[in-house]
Amino acid sequence: MEYHITSLFFSYGTKILYQNTEALQSKFFPPLQKAMLPPNSFQGKVAFITGGGTGLGKGMTALLSSLGAQCVIASRKMDVLKATAEQISSQTGNKVHAIQCDVRDPDMVQNTVSELIKVAGHPNIVINNAAGNFISPTERLSPNAWKTITDIVLNGTAFVTLEIGKQLIKAQKGAAFLAITTIYAETGSGFVVPSASAKAGVEAMSKSLAAEWGKYGMRFNVIQPGPIKTKGAFSRLDPTGTFEKEMIDRIPCGRLGTIEELANLAAFLCSDYASWINGAVSIVYFSSLFFSGVCLGQRSLFWNQS
Repeated sequence: MEYHITSLFFSYGTKILYQNTEALQSKFFPPLQKAMLPPNSFQGKVAFITGGGTGLGKGMTALLSSLGAQCVIASRKMDVLKATAEQISSQTGNKVHAIQCDVRDPDMVQNTVSELIKVAGHPNIVINNAAGNFISPTERLSPNAWKTITDIVLNGTAFVTLEIGKQLIKAQKGAAFLAITTIYAETGSGFVVPSASAKAGVEAMSKSLAAEWGKYGMRFNVIQPGPIKTKGAFSRLDPTGTFEKEMIDRIPCGRLGTIEELANLAAFLCSDYASWINGAVSIVYFSSLFFSGVCLGQRSLFWNQS
């Protein structure tokens, strides 16, 4: 049952979250909608996922829960968290805890980590998935706009990672940390400069801690997803749907990625099967100049609205 249960979580209502209008070659690369790892791969493990109520975070939580993990999800919206936790728990039979947390607030993060340890124990898996983004010509950015994105993405990831890391060191326990960034964290991209800068910082932090905290039994890896259609990301980055076909045309496999494909890679990197992988950055669905091309199109869209 664990092999197919997660497909229930990878749709938004009745609309599947990947595009049906695909390039011809996509027929050679159909997405699989089942768990890659064997059943009970995370039995007895505790997983903490930020931004776990929706999108990629929800998909990763669903897969980990279906494979036996006790999951704790956190974000700002408690009503969304509770609904997701109840839905996944009812399908997998494993408890999913919901804790309200704004990762930008270090005091709130500290309280969240204390509650996490109290209700589930020290985490074996920590996935920093909480993010924020929007498209804007950089010359229009206000200091508050820059601060909002960097506070969520870079500072929030740092607050969560350092607080949990300190507790793990104190308890002499290891864990697998995973950060979800983006393909333009490495290449850079116009019109999403705060996000690109913050995500690049997350990657530098992850690789640095892999070198420093490996001695404590902690691993730090990163996934750079390409375009995976989720309601939250696409409503901000391609609100009109104008550039979706252009994205697909730039992807060698001829289609967008799916949440379950990302979730399978995340589960592998957090599992004991990947115990030798530390400080790695995995690129998923890479397409050269993907976001730069999309943003060039968005530039004219924004200037026409001015």
